[in-house]
Amino acid sequence: MNMDREIDPYIRTEEQRARAGQVEELAARFAKRAERHDREGSFPFDNFADLREAGYLKLMVPRAFGGEELSLYDLVMLQERLAYGDGSTALAVGWHMGQMLHLRTTRKWPQPIFEQLCHAVVRDGAMINTFASEAASGSPSRGGRPETTAVRVEGGWQLTGRKTFSTLSPILDRFVVTAYIPEEEAAGDFLVQRTDQVTVVETWDTLGMRATGSHDVVLNQAFVSEDRRLIGKGTEDGGGWLLHIPACYLGVASAARDFALSFARTYKPNQLAEPIATLPSVQHTIGEMEVELRTARSLLYAVAERWDREPDSRTSLKPDLGLAKYVATNNAIKVVDLAMRIVGGTSLSRQLPLERYYRDVRAGLHNPPMDNTVLQNLAAAALGEASQ
Repeated sequence: MNMDREIDPYIRTEEQRARAGQVEELAARFAKRAERHDREGSFPFDNFADLREAGYLKLMVPRAFGGEELSLYDLVMLQERLAYGDGSTALAVGWHMGQMLHLRTTRKWPQPIFEQLCHAVVRDGAMINTFASEAASGSPSRGGRPETTAVRVEGGWQLTGRKTFSTLSPILDRFVVTAYIPEEEAAGDFLVQRTDQVTVVETWDTLGMRATGSHDVVLNQAFVSEDRRLIGKGTEDGGGWLLHIPACYLGVASAARDFALSFARTYKPNQLAEPIATLPSVQHTIGEMEVELRTARSLLYAVAERWDREPDSRTSLKPDLGLAKYVATNNAIKVVDLAMRIVGGTSLSRQLPLERYYRDVRAGLHNPPMDNTVLQNLAAAALGEASQ
């Protein structure tokens, strides 16, 4: 795969270079399957089998439990490369990878349950995600109270409700559900096993990111034992793990950029003596793509490195983490748009990947944190500064 070599300077060690090469090989394999899964809206079980075989799923697991304990910087670097091949696969697995990092750094789960999960990831290729969104309450980042309820019964809890945007639902054998506990007038997290009381309703038929398996999950008095209620102390991490999201969209934008460059170097209309890459107008558009992509990438990697390097400052980094997502997502949309302008009307053809990139990249606007939340946090940080 001909990756955007501008990203190579972000590789700092030979170990990172080896992992990046392995992921680029996976991405090239996934790129060949992406069009089919996109058209069908089918979940890429084949891609996840390859990820499991390559040991990708355990990279964020602590070394003490058999994982590689990679950093946020490493996660960003690998997720961007994976999305170059298939945005849906990268975004879907990114939720697992990011949450494993989040659980590792915050220690928000009871330690025995976290250890069991880690061993299952390493031994069986298990994955995890949290299902919190609902049709009535929307995204949990908006603060809505879940309508899914948890009722105390002998030995544990019964959960009833319906979750939307449940990414990875076709492949998970366990997942976290947020539910309202009437007797406590508060919400709680529960680790749910896939049983007959859990049904995946295949509702995911969207414009972009069609192969993430983000269907509805219906719980009909699903039993959760008392020890699977996830009550832990934990620490705040500022949400650094969510940088897997902008990394994914930069990967999609990089793929669009490279397609447009290849097209410009080789396409020669009969009225021109040279390919269109020689035209000043096309070169100007390429330059615009580079500004958007390089700006977003430099910010994303800088913030990830700070998060790794300054564990005591992670909460205060939240505005910058949100800014990295805001810039990366919006710039990625611009890059894909510019790439399509270079290629012209044929960029709309479903025989080319550009139209899929165009659809996929727009999904970033609806992943957390949302643009208005980022702007509000930045404004609050500015207004909170001591007056001079």
